[in-house]
Amino acid sequence: MTEHALFRERQHFRQIWLWVLLLAIALISWWGAVQQVVLGIPFGTNPGPDWMAVLIALVFGTVFPLFFTVLALQVEVRGDGLYYRFFPFHLRYRRIGWNETVAYAPVSYSPLSSYGGWGIRWGAGGKAYNVAGNLGVRFCLADGRKILFGSADPSGFAEAVQVASGIGADPSGVCDNSHRPFS
Repeated sequence: MTEHALFRERQHFRQIWLWVLLLAIALISWWGAVQQVVLGIPFGTNPGPDWMAVLIALVFGTVFPLFFTVLALQVEVRGDGLYYRFFPFHLRYRRIGWNETVAYAPVSYSPLSSYGGWGIRWGAGGKAYNVAGNLGVRFCLADGRKILFGSADPSGFAEAVQVASGIGADPSGVCDNSHRPFS
């Protein structure tokens, strides 16, 4: 039985530029396969065999768009800890217990300069799980790890953490001031 969550958030990749890029790649790959296999016109200056054109269309025209459709960051704040998963990389939730949490705070950050982009990322500021935007909640753990979770509602996320853990948010921005406190 799942414990009641005080806060629950599910985020997907919704950036327009990403979906335009994925759609363009899908259309080009499918057009190449149709042109070569159905119309009999070689695609490109050095075309591969028909089976390769079909394989490329299936991977880049179907699998990639479906993959980005199901990709989701899920976060739950419960009484015994923070539960998170980045589906489909994490099939089960991972847990950070409140006894492991030293500090946390809602922050604003730059996904590109701080972590090199979106997804599951590592940077000088620790590990980040993010899919969009520049707001989140950063945690400093007892073992020295720093983990940032991107959030569309960092204030609600932090309030739920305070209620569940009894630990107040660190107004300095958490651990080393490398991120700006969110207000």
